[in-house]
Amino acid sequence: MVKAVWAPLLALALMLGLSDAGYAGEARFDWFEYQGADPIDAKVILEPGKYRNPILAGFYPDPSVTRVGDDFYLVNSSFGWLPGLPLFHSRDLVNWTQVSNAIDRPGMVDVGKGGLTGGLFAPSISHHDGLYYIVNTCFYCGGNYVITAKDPKGPWFGPVWLPDLGHGIDPSLFFDKDGRAWIVNNDLPAGAKEDYEGHRALWIQEFDPKNLTTKGPRTMIVNGGVDIATKPVYVEGPHLYAKDGFYYLTAAEGGTGPAHAQMIWRSKSPTGPYEPGPVNPILTQRDLSPGRADPVEAAGHADLVQLPNGDWWAVFLAVRPYAGGEMFNTGRDTFLLPVRWVDGWPRILDAGSVIPRKAAKPNLKPGNPGLPTTGPMVIRDDFDGPSLAPYWMTPRRLGGNWHRLADGALHLIPRPVGLGDRADPSLWARRQQHMDARFTTELSFTPDRPGDRAGLAVMQNDEHWYRLTLERAADGTRVVRVAVRAGEKQDKTGKVLATRPVPATGPVQLRVTARGGAYDFLVSAGPEGWVPVLTGADGTILSTATAGGFLGVLAGPYAEAGR
Repeated sequence: MVKAVWAPLLALALMLGLSDAGYAGEARFDWFEYQGADPIDAKVILEPGKYRNPILAGFYPDPSVTRVGDDFYLVNSSFGWLPGLPLFHSRDLVNWTQVSNAIDRPGMVDVGKGGLTGGLFAPSISHHDGLYYIVNTCFYCGGNYVITAKDPKGPWFGPVWLPDLGHGIDPSLFFDKDGRAWIVNNDLPAGAKEDYEGHRALWIQEFDPKNLTTKGPRTMIVNGGVDIATKPVYVEGPHLYAKDGFYYLTAAEGGTGPAHAQMIWRSKSPTGPYEPGPVNPILTQRDLSPGRADPVEAAGHADLVQLPNGDWWAVFLAVRPYAGGEMFNTGRDTFLLPVRWVDGWPRILDAGSVIPRKAAKPNLKPGNPGLPTTGPMVIRDDFDGPSLAPYWMTPRRLGGNWHRLADGALHLIPRPVGLGDRADPSLWARRQQHMDARFTTELSFTPDRPGDRAGLAVMQNDEHWYRLTLERAADGTRVVRVAVRAGEKQDKTGKVLATRPVPATGPVQLRVTARGGAYDFLVSAGPEGWVPVLTGADGTILSTATAGGFLGVLAGPYAEAGR
């Protein structure tokens, strides 16, 4: 069972039913607890009628949202982590419950052995004639595709690949009132040649929703961005809407770092020509002082949705750094803001305005809160259900026989696959959602030989991670060790930073505590309680500024066999 301290009990389901058979040498995790809060949380007091930003804290980037009646559905990127494309439901745009992962079965996609920032890029969700559609890019692993479902909870069918969309990313599907459907996406400009580094374009092509194919000519509708004379970079994440006789096109440009910004265009025809709005960008934080208190940065990649009463709202990504630049470990969060229409153009935030950490809720009936997705939280997994909660993820590949749920515990089989192997280690991890966070578990494990280990992994990508593991020393004693990999040039097996002896038998409790850019590693294995193995470890190696890419930190139970 999954428990939240200040949320109702909620049983969540994943996709795998696991065997009850026993295995020799496996690691047993009896429970796992996540606790987190941000320094600003004490300042954000939510009065009645207010909500907190972000609405989805942690590694929930590239949000796309659709409304079906009174229900809202939102999907995020997951890159090289699976099950992929987490899908949420809400009635009020504030309280969200994960109902599925759209990529949830072995064989749906093959993300390969590339970097974890490849894989499932920005998805887009839509609904038409009783069917839900998600279009998505599997970067380095097949290109663009569409999947469909009659129920967002699944099953999702496909993928059906869309080769005509070229080598671009971020497809989005739009259904017009005349019954025609269109896909817009990012790609290289006409001629497939950049005039400058980061030069991209937006394209449109008609889509056949019955046969799940593109058709007709493909048309470039934006070259470079709002003003190509300024050499805008990486225009991406396009979405198309119809309102008051116009087709509105929105997309981000400037890259996903501090220069990220959301732009707007409109046209009388889906295929253009499109004119930029009189005020661009319609959302950014790049015009603010980077030294401001409690900053939210890199805002963009927005998607708009209309409420039943006609109001418009936007979901978008942004980040919460603990230091300047891209010094954040939590990944790209999902935020929510209202949309104003000014002289026929949408605007999310005026120039120079700070993204509010709390705001007035949408004019919707209150939703039912489930597990918390933002703000201070404590969530405990007792592993006593038939399946894992849907927020658990593993790198690159689903399936295999290295994990099972039985006897009220998660059991992992150590395999000779490490965190730095660009493969599929025995690891289930959940997102770090706060600057200040704590991951704790109870582990029973007897390492048979040097190199066998089990415990907690704290991972940004294959080249940047920590592990806190129970191991066997060369003299046969049982110890807890902290190891790190801090870059591609370092040994992929990691460097041991600290070792502490523990009793030869019996369970131990392990804890990793994040404090912004510092991490502590602790063990409890006897009457003395919690004792440090290593404190003040450099957590900036897990930041986007150091590790690069588009992910956030994930942490969870891990096991590895000696080689």
